Amino acid sequence: RVLFRSGTKMISVELSKRFKKIVREARREAEVSATLKLVVDGFGNPHAHTGLAIRKLGKHLYECRTGLAWRLIFEAHKGGLVFDFAGDHDEVQNYLRSKR
Repeated sequence: RVLFRSGTKMISVELSKRFKKIVREARREAEVSATLKLVVDGFGNPHAHTGLAIRKLGKHLYECRTGLAWRLIFEAHKGGLVFDFAGDHDEVQNYLRSKR
């Protein structure tokens, strides 16, 4: 769990073991780290343009893009974001189907 300051508020960011493994195996640590910082700064402020294409997928479920082909899936709860999955479009669709 890592705490980030976004303006005047603190946001907790958790990375699941699955998420860390996927990112490490894909060798996208730097790309994902930069994206996480942008998400924390822009999340909850729908008028801030971050270029991340944050999109709501369900009640507390969101996705954002690190680039054209890769997406990060996370849950948003009061004061915190939990990142659980990363992958391309097809991998994300399979992950979402398995959560239903």
